[in-house]
Amino acid sequence: MPTNRLLVPVANPETADRLLTTAVDIARDRDLEILVLNVVDVPMQLTLEQAQDELDVESHEEIVQYAVDIVREADVPVMGRVRFGRDVAGGVIDVAESQGVDAVLLGWRGRPRRRDVVLGSYIDEVLANAPCDVYVKRIDRDQASVDSILVPVAGGPNTTDAATVAGTLARANDASVELVHVVADRTEETVEAGRELLTRTSSELGAVESVSETVLEGPVVETITERADDHDLIVIGAAESGVLRRVLVGNVPEEIGREADSAVIMVKRRQGVPETLWRRIRDRLV
Repeated sequence: MPTNRLLVPVANPETADRLLTTAVDIARDRDLEILVLNVVDVPMQLTLEQAQDELDVESHEEIVQYAVDIVREADVPVMGRVRFGRDVAGGVIDVAESQGVDAVLLGWRGRPRRRDVVLGSYIDEVLANAPCDVYVKRIDRDQASVDSILVPVAGGPNTTDAATVAGTLARANDASVELVHVVADRTEETVEAGRELLTRTSSELGAVESVSETVLEGPVVETITERADDHDLIVIGAAESGVLRRVLVGNVPEEIGREADSAVIMVKRRQGVPETLWRRIRDRLV
């Protein structure tokens, strides 16, 4: 039995299957147990104990059971949990901290950005504070199959983690992978540096039968979204954080996530310092 877990929060049975297809592929390749979670958002006027008696818990349990049945049918270890909490993000983070979670897989609807909110207040908080890797999958578009995967390569730990996830999904679906690096000006030096970066990154894929490496010239977002028309899925690493600025996913991954017609998964590795502590450090430095 696996000792580590992939946490999958679910709230809507209409989109749960799109998220769980990816979850099953990741869990099977990495020998993980899937932990399906539904968080009941309890209003402040109720205690958590009162909520269990006064709120409609049955509908939440039905959502979890629906998701658990999908995973069991795929013959992957799974457990389900309904949790009461003051906010969804806090509940997800608490479970991730206490349950030996390797990664959280979140569903994102790709809605227009609001002021001071990147992907959504709940997703933003999990990205900032989760004690594990976070994968964000856009779930507002149908995805019949995954035959080819595009991995934009820009360097950095999140790029290598994205390649690892892409390799996992490629093996699960017998899919091909194209690694792409985009340069602003195509010169002999930039192409050579790009090819070296792609070769280093390809080793993170693991055993994948069909892999190609391409250096393209042009604006990054437009070039990648255009290339994505030939693929079923983009797996892209979040941008790296700076010394004083915590980056949730970065402008380029976010724009690609919104603009691409194919499915998109954004990958962010575990953060070393929780956002609340980071703010205290930053405030002392500035």
